[in-house]
Amino acid sequence: MPVLLGTSGWQYDDWRGVLYDEGVPRRRWLEVYARSFRTVENNNVFYRLPEEATFAGWRERTPPGFVMAVKASRFLTHVRRLRDPEEPVARLMERARGLGGRLGPVLLQLPPTLRGDPAALDAVLGCFPAGVRVAVEPRHPSWWTAEVRGVLAAHGAALCWADRGSRPVSPLWRTAEWGYLRLHEGRAAPWPATGPGRWTPGRAASRTPSGRVVTSTPTSTTTPAGRPSSTPAPSRTGPARGACGCRRRTGTGPGGTPRRTVPGDLAGRCRVIVPAGQLRYA
Repeated sequence: MPVLLGTSGWQYDDWRGVLYDEGVPRRRWLEVYARSFRTVENNNVFYRLPEEATFAGWRERTPPGFVMAVKASRFLTHVRRLRDPEEPVARLMERARGLGGRLGPVLLQLPPTLRGDPAALDAVLGCFPAGVRVAVEPRHPSWWTAEVRGVLAAHGAALCWADRGSRPVSPLWRTAEWGYLRLHEGRAAPWPATGPGRWTPGRAASRTPSGRVVTSTPTSTTTPAGRPSSTPAPSRTGPARGACGCRRRTGTGPGGTPRRTVPGDLAGRCRVIVPAGQLRYA
């Protein structure tokens, strides 16, 4: 199984002129994005569930082999809080089938205030059709129990590995034959700003000075070492890293061709799908 590197979403204005050439209309951005990446996490679905025809349109606009992960509707995770999941899951899958073979994992990102509930998780996962890959990102420490791990493994669902300050914020369980990484916040310096002289903890990886770039390919399939922590590590000497752990690169690639670079803002939205055998912190 290949390692697929992509981002959370593709429609960001500050990528214009870097990832998207000036003059390319927004309606063509997905096609351009798909030339550089083989996967994307569609987080628009979290806020508003589109019709099946919209999913089919995304399928038609991307090449064979492209994978679109889908972040499940907040109606299921944040409004219903996993209760009565049958109808929301059925509606999501009915619409998402428009992606056909482009459909990748479905991400269930749980609210940070939702406490561990293995029975509710088991009921939700049981609603997904066979063959649909589901990744779960709990954000309350009460989920880290052997019972929850067993529920994930029983359904072949992946525990989503996430980071803060390039440190894991969850146990590094391997509960499926594949894995899902969400790299939220790295250790790039200076701190990204949301305005002159300001930065926002928790959004540090999402806004970066316009001059910063990172490569669109990670230097390895492993992620930085460390234990869970919400405190960013101090800067280190040597080549700076973007929020996804990628080394910043400029200049030319093989044969003197220009390197394809992307904004540092993109790095804070890094999403990686990997085979379970390569899931490890080194």
